[in-house]
Amino acid sequence: MASHTELSCTCGKVAMRVEGAPILTAECLCSDCQKAGAFFATLPGAEPIVDEKGATFHVVYRKDRVRCVRGAEFLREHRLTADSKTRRVVATCCNTPIFLDFTDGHWLDLFGTLWPQGTLPPLDLRTMTRDTPPGVQLPDDVPNPKTHTLRFYAKLVIAWAAMGFRVPKIDYVKGTLDAR
Repeated sequence: MASHTELSCTCGKVAMRVEGAPILTAECLCSDCQKAGAFFATLPGAEPIVDEKGATFHVVYRKDRVRCVRGAEFLREHRLTADSKTRRVVATCCNTPIFLDFTDGHWLDLFGTLWPQGTLPPLDLRTMTRDTPPGVQLPDDVPNPKTHTLRFYAKLVIAWAAMGFRVPKIDYVKGTLDAR
């Protein structure tokens, strides 16, 4: 993998730079990702982030390896509930979902839709498959656990230890998504 990758929103006004390899990649089938994906799909011009299986592809990076290099003024957050510790960040210039931020965590989940075709890192696992929509059959190409696994958490802890147990703040997102 290249030492860094630049990712951009659909119109190119927002660019993110990720350094090194991701912690892991996962398709999340949790009800919150499905709900957020359905909401984002209602935004004018937005590309879908939830696939036909009900999964959202996440590329998980350490926060200290992700930078906004252009267009931070277009980034707005959306929370499913007012007190949620997770926020999903959208580029309002073209309504491209950019990342999911666990605000108390040391990692970001960048949406797989940001990667140009053919460059998306390979899938490691599907998670939260207990919320798979009725009638959907998941392929058995990667592990499909019902919830997060010990291996999933171990990868996050190993990355956190490598960061000196710091929790960087993502302070370049200003304001909330006006979804009226």
